[in-house]
Amino acid sequence: MRFKKGKCKVLHLARNNPMHQYRLGDDLLDGSCVERNLGVLVDNELTMSQQCALVAKKANGILGCIKKSVASRSREVLLPLDFALVRPHLEYRLQFWAPQLKKGEKLLGRV
Repeated sequence: MRFKKGKCKVLHLARNNPMHQYRLGDDLLDGSCVERNLGVLVDNELTMSQQCALVAKKANGILGCIKKSVASRSREVLLPLDFALVRPHLEYRLQFWAPQLKKGEKLLGRV
């Protein structure tokens, strides 16, 4: 199998990493500070702030669609929609990677 060199990137982890240059054949691989793996954003400091922001943005978008499309504002209508459409986005990928900073908790709490 051949590797596509344009898709290969190096993610340097840890604080005291010497940031070595890596090669694939004759070409140097580009570095990256954030990469997506299995739908989870991982940055070089292993914080989940970007993942929390992405999840909150998606959940707020779904809430906006619910507000535009549902005429009733009763609790009996909105609560099942929240549990069925919004909650899965908040819980998926964040159960294992719980928000580490208060900023992430507040961001998700506002949704």
